[in-house]
Amino acid sequence: MPRLTTDELRAAVAKLPHFPLAHTPTPLEHLPKLSKLLGGPQIYIKRDDCTGLTFGGNKTRHNELILGDAIKKQADIFVWGAGIHSNNCRQTAAACAKAGIDIHLVLGRGRPANGPDPIQGNLLLDYLVGAKVEIIEGAIGPEVDEHIMHRSREYAAAGRTVYSWDRKVVKPLAAVGYVTAMIEIAEQAAAQSFTPDAVYLCSAGSTGAGLVAGSKALGLNLPITHCAPIVWPWDTRADMARIAREAGELIGVSVDVESSDIDLSEEYIGPTGYGTSSPAGLEAISLMARQEAILLDPIYSSKAMSGLIDHIRQGRFTADQNVVFVHTGGTPALFSLNDEIMQGIGPRAF
Repeated sequence: MPRLTTDELRAAVAKLPHFPLAHTPTPLEHLPKLSKLLGGPQIYIKRDDCTGLTFGGNKTRHNELILGDAIKKQADIFVWGAGIHSNNCRQTAAACAKAGIDIHLVLGRGRPANGPDPIQGNLLLDYLVGAKVEIIEGAIGPEVDEHIMHRSREYAAAGRTVYSWDRKVVKPLAAVGYVTAMIEIAEQAAAQSFTPDAVYLCSAGSTGAGLVAGSKALGLNLPITHCAPIVWPWDTRADMARIAREAGELIGVSVDVESSDIDLSEEYIGPTGYGTSSPAGLEAISLMARQEAILLDPIYSSKAMSGLIDHIRQGRFTADQNVVFVHTGGTPALFSLNDEIMQGIGPRAF
């Protein structure tokens, strides 16, 4: 496939309907203290925690394309869902508030109720931006998806024009937002006179697939390591490769991505699984906060950073190499898992 310039690829992306939401380009910052402390490569961080929209995060880029598609289809209500402390739902609810579209959130607790659900973190923000919130016992994935379809049919029967969480439609659209992010990384790295040797991020879906599609379209041949936050009940590598190809199709750019092109690690999810912190992730939170004054979240970005830290400690990089870490946001989860975090990190004694 011929290599595209960043301008050519940006023009291809611009052909799709967008609803402006994100503060872009987000910064690409050098982390000098953390790089020195780890004694490995020079680490740069792509600050997609700074995309704006109620604490920002990677889903804000996704939602520019998703809202664009929904408005084109004249939707008057979203039916959306994920886990109870979902960054996706928080940012989608905020996007709908800006667009003047109602939203019904189906949030999966993944367990029976044990008293009232604390309204804090992302859940608090869902309520603040005006979402209708329904909490179920089912877990994120097929159980929540089935309930979303049930509610969507109810709203449609009542005469509403529904835009719902449909993986086949939403995932490739969302990935296009991270084709744009890869354009920014390429341009910002060039402006700072370095060439990335690797990219790390937390992803098991559209965000990582979009970066792969963007890298392929630009001919970068850039290794991208996806540290998964969850083990899905399907072949994640095949799913991400399909999403990358379909994102390319949406913008009229052929990208040859197969399962073998997806470097996916499920090693850093942690012993208690999705939706909780991990000991290595808590170390990453502490190091980033105390070395660089940047906050990672306990469920997603900290686990990806723990993967990068582990790979550096294993000696996979030399001191003269450059690694870009994509910060996907998630800051509100710090406040919903505050007790868990403090038990793992502990206050500093005086």
